[in-house]
Amino acid sequence: MSISENIKKYRSELPEDVKLVAISKTKPNEDLMEAYEAGQRIFGENKIQEMTDKWEELPKDIEWHMVGHVQRNKVKYMAPYVNLIHAVDSLKLLKEINKRAKQNERSIDCLLQIKIAEEDSKFGISRQEAREILESEAYAEMKHVNIVGLMGMATFTEDKKQVREEFDRLKSAFDDFSQDFPELKEISMGMSGDYKIAVECGSTIVRIGSSIFGERNYN
Repeated sequence: MSISENIKKYRSELPEDVKLVAISKTKPNEDLMEAYEAGQRIFGENKIQEMTDKWEELPKDIEWHMVGHVQRNKVKYMAPYVNLIHAVDSLKLLKEINKRAKQNERSIDCLLQIKIAEEDSKFGISRQEAREILESEAYAEMKHVNIVGLMGMATFTEDKKQVREEFDRLKSAFDDFSQDFPELKEISMGMSGDYKIAVECGSTIVRIGSSIFGERNYN
């Protein structure tokens, strides 16, 4: 199937209130334009430099999501344009995003990344650490970032029961937090292999890459 057919397939499968982020890392601009012409407007990248190069060249109504681990010294490059940063895992990073957003006279939406997987390789903070950030005076004083939800990555496993348990863990944290912080609206969980389970567990944003664009080109 072509990229545009894949986009249409996901569009028809996903509930209307679930956003599809097309993960376009390592893919050339022609591939992104094929998805764009099929109606896709949200693209996700995991390297700030690559995302910035694409932002400069591609249509300006694209919403750019940073889905990878963020180094603080790189925030300044994406601050002029990024729409949503999925993987905020410290107050220090949030402060840097706030500072750079202010310089660009913008406000940037962020998700706190909660560690729900068993794997050590996955980034993220604990539920308790996330609550501490949301309740902190430092965050209350920030005028240029908005925490709008939570993000999590399940363990890379064929065990669907485990994946469901991990997604349920994130949904439970979200339900708990959103009682005190009604501005939390988004749960970003689910990728090509497990997005159906994620949607059943309450995901509002799914991140699909290889199933849309084909295998990645790591040169």
